[in-house]
Amino acid sequence: MSVDLDQFKGIFFEESFENLEAMEAGLLELSEGEIDLETVNTIFRGAHSIKGGGAAFGYVLVSSFTHVMEELLDQMRNGEREADSMSVNILLESVDVIRGMLEAYQEEEEPDEERPLKLKAQLEAIRDSSDEKPAPSAAGDSVTEPDTDTQNDELTGWGISFVPHVDLLLTGNDPSFLFRELAELGEIQLEPDVSGIPAFAEMVPDHCYLSWNIKINAAIEKEQISEIFEWVEDECDLDIQPVYKKKERRADDRRAEDRRSDDRRSADKSVDRRQGSRRGGGKSKVPAPAATIRVSTDRIDEIIDMVGELVITQSMLSQLGEDLQLEGLDRLREGLDQLERNSRELQEGVMSIRMQPISFAFNRFPRMVHDVSEKLGKQIRLDTKGEDTEMDKMVMEKINDPLVHLVRNSMDHGLEPPEERIEAGKSEEGVVCLSAFHQGSSIVVEISDDGRGLSREKIVAKAVERGLVKESDLLTDEQAFRLLLEPGFSTAEVVSDLSGRGVGLDVVRKNIESLGGSIDIRSVLGEGSTFTIRLPLTLAVLDGQLMRVGEHTFILPLNAIVESLQMSPEFISGVGANTELYRLRDEYIPILRFSDVFNVGERLKNLENALLVVVEWGEKHVGLLVDDLLGQQQVVIKSLETNYKRIRGVSGATILGDGTVSMILDVAGLVELSNVGRETASAKALEHSQAG
Repeated sequence: MSVDLDQFKGIFFEESFENLEAMEAGLLELSEGEIDLETVNTIFRGAHSIKGGGAAFGYVLVSSFTHVMEELLDQMRNGEREADSMSVNILLESVDVIRGMLEAYQEEEEPDEERPLKLKAQLEAIRDSSDEKPAPSAAGDSVTEPDTDTQNDELTGWGISFVPHVDLLLTGNDPSFLFRELAELGEIQLEPDVSGIPAFAEMVPDHCYLSWNIKINAAIEKEQISEIFEWVEDECDLDIQPVYKKKERRADDRRAEDRRSDDRRSADKSVDRRQGSRRGGGKSKVPAPAATIRVSTDRIDEIIDMVGELVITQSMLSQLGEDLQLEGLDRLREGLDQLERNSRELQEGVMSIRMQPISFAFNRFPRMVHDVSEKLGKQIRLDTKGEDTEMDKMVMEKINDPLVHLVRNSMDHGLEPPEERIEAGKSEEGVVCLSAFHQGSSIVVEISDDGRGLSREKIVAKAVERGLVKESDLLTDEQAFRLLLEPGFSTAEVVSDLSGRGVGLDVVRKNIESLGGSIDIRSVLGEGSTFTIRLPLTLAVLDGQLMRVGEHTFILPLNAIVESLQMSPEFISGVGANTELYRLRDEYIPILRFSDVFNVGERLKNLENALLVVVEWGEKHVGLLVDDLLGQQQVVIKSLETNYKRIRGVSGATILGDGTVSMILDVAGLVELSNVGRETASAKALEHSQAG
């Protein structure tokens, strides 16, 4: 029966890309001249897995390239070669080449062979340049000489007894893949043993009952065969015996040799354990991949849509329960409360499927920092904090590009060259820190550096030159630094392939705001800068506050609200022609009117006892003038951009319990539309004048 391998290609590519990430992380862990066996073994296993899968699917270029890479890694494992910077760098480049080939095959295209073949030749040259012999094992074993009865015989092949355990298939291994890889080494003959097959009624579909006697007609090394079965050595009973042309070896000699081989393997494992213990208790620096279950994102999206409809239904029933005047209304309300609890639990459970640790996004940066630091001639260390912080997979995928822009900017613009840092009394090594943590129902990601910091004067002068602000404008430090996020704004004097084209930070801001997030910039000249990104945990459901403005109902994310209050006239102030401020506990808060932003509701002349909702905008506060607060409820976010078009100040829409559509407000967009940002500077000026 032929096996259709195409059905397994998706899993192969996904696992291969995960292996490449683990290999890249492991290579970056290797310090020059020092080999951590656990780390090298992790890299070797990743390469071996990709080689085997590539051969199984007929990707000869991948398997042949990875085989040479594997041999070089094997020299490191055996102590024949040090992990010098040249070897590590070419292995890192090899990871890029393999990734490129796999991406081409994934798109059902043939990869460009020029770069892989050129790099393969370099790998072979490094592999063959080592003239060192393997060091004797620490256990004191001497190299075993060949059996005197067979050392003059001609090796013609190998006999293999392969007896899988019944649960071999449950581990994702397939004997047919092993046989295909064996066939790459030479002609093979398979003889299945069906004696282990039970009666039909006792058979379990996913158990393996067959075993095989295999003969391979090729004068190859035993290690080449052992490597193929390396992944299943704990899920099978395996015996590999040489076949000679002149005469067979005696059974007792074979047993003696097997005992010696077992002794050598045991001694090697003991040495590896002791060496691992000396290097840190035997614990690998590269974390083992977590157990995962792969689910189609389309299927998850369907479930999320169903949960959304359930939430809408619950909202409709809640409103119906408020209006009904029938006997048993209390029981109906109890049932509705239970439905609300169940729907929330279901929603939280389903949403958790999409939640992933942000380490998946952070893991790409050690390699980037390694490459960029060499290119810039700077010594840069990357620190990460809060890697276990979880966020929605969709949010994580869309935040990758903004993070890349910000980290590159920190390395290129933020960190000084070593000589400049020494003159400033700093360490030669600059530090870029990526950190993540939860704050309410949001996730905060910070990118900071200990570099030269931002020059407010230089930024403002450039903005005045471009007509973005006037010299007479009063700007806070935060507002001055936010000018960097304007389209095409750049203070770089030299354009490089890393930065200075004036497009990066503008793209960062747009991408973050498209996710309903915001970005703030803090900096101290000579000490460094911090870019703070605030994002929603998920893009599907949020807890919202319903507000009425005129005849319209708007929804404000609950986590953005600080408090709501009725305004007292003695605390209302005016600055300029159109700027209104409200004094709240010695802080002057700009007032935002919806009649000015969306042209809805009446423009009240008398604000006495008017309702003000105070919201957070970055680290500042803004007051939204509303007519009434209608209650809180969980709402399902529907994208306006997908179904209509993008509207500034609105992050999405939802369907309320009565079937009407309500807009979900975006605080950052509202502030930008209403020019409250400039009003904040007026508020600061008024605070200073009152203080004086």
